[in-house]
Amino acid sequence: MIYKIILVISWFYISFGIIGIFRFKNMYSRLLTSSKIDTVASITLIFALIVKSGFTPVSIRLILILIFILITGPISNHVIVRSAYLNDIPVNQEEVT
Repeated sequence: MIYKIILVISWFYISFGIIGIFRFKNMYSRLLTSSKIDTVASITLIFALIVKSGFTPVSIRLILILIFILITGPISNHVIVRSAYLNDIPVNQEEVT
């Protein structure tokens, strides 16, 4: 029962994040919002799966997947934003001509 509540919470994170992506006009703000969706929703989703499975070898694998996501998620988002910045995509919307 508890894992179902945690799954619903993860869906709330996802839905509010999608609203934020469509609300922001700046590409960098959209990338920030999408990285937050990726990190927070995956944490709650995997945590719900760990609660559902109990303390089994599956939960140990899920913890390893969670650690991998926590390490690689921010790095991949940083690489995307840095590439956009180096390719002269404007930071402010006023800079667009």
